[in-house]
Amino acid sequence: MNKGKNRLAPSKLVMAVYLLPSLILFVYVVIVPIFAAAYYSTFKWPGGQKKTPIGLQNYIDMIRDSVFWHSFRNNIFLTVFCIIGQIGLAFLFAGILNTRDLRAKNFHRAVAYFPVTISAVVVGFVWTMIYDYNYGILNLLLKAIGREDMVKVWLSEPGSIMAVVSIPLIWQYIGLYLVIILAAMTSISNEIFEMAEIDGAGGFKKAIYITLPMIKGTLITSVMLCISGNMRAFDHIYAMTRGGPGYASSVMAMYAYNVSFMQVNMGYGSTLSLGILILSLTLVVASRSFLTWLSRKGDV
Repeated sequence: MNKGKNRLAPSKLVMAVYLLPSLILFVYVVIVPIFAAAYYSTFKWPGGQKKTPIGLQNYIDMIRDSVFWHSFRNNIFLTVFCIIGQIGLAFLFAGILNTRDLRAKNFHRAVAYFPVTISAVVVGFVWTMIYDYNYGILNLLLKAIGREDMVKVWLSEPGSIMAVVSIPLIWQYIGLYLVIILAAMTSISNEIFEMAEIDGAGGFKKAIYITLPMIKGTLITSVMLCISGNMRAFDHIYAMTRGGPGYASSVMAMYAYNVSFMQVNMGYGSTLSLGILILSLTLVVASRSFLTWLSRKGDV
């Protein structure tokens, strides 16, 4: 027994040595900035050497900041919209790609995943051109089909701006969730589907009563990834609207960026960053707990 333990000891040491550089990098890039932000949030700090201690005043200002909470509501809207669009459409497309008689599956998979590899800023600029009032393909298409009444300045409509800026995010990341969900679907035995077909189950029933229950763990993970990704959304919206018109499309990360670097208020910007972290973690944990409870209730 002692010999066996001695044999395992070097392998654990080797694993620790290999993991140590990554752990140090993670602590330096993620953990240290969080504590630094917590420290700077207790100061009135416009950058540079001069810092004025103000205690918890920045946190009081954040709680009273209507723009911050408006940005938080925009993040919630964006998250819900993208969960429905990204994961819903990914599940639909994965079901189509998982059919046995579909040709060129690898080609379709690669095409669906391709937008994920494009820079978010590039996607934002491309969709800005699509939405352009004079030369955008969307308005040109509406004019071509005789719907001039629907032509508008898409990125200047406060009432619909969040839905408009959500569409590029949905388009870009459908492929990511498609690959994840498709991997889970392919792990389901074909015999289960064949038995369901013998019992007369169609495609819709197989998706609802077989596929969904058997990949619910993957779907929960996908929802968590979608929430965490959209709660820190920044690039697409900055490239398209910079939070405008006014604060209509402002999200939390963009507001923190504007406060920190445009208004040169690093202390309050650090406070907003911690607020984003706390709200995002709370939403992720609450959503995971709810989805886990819902899945267990479905098993009963």
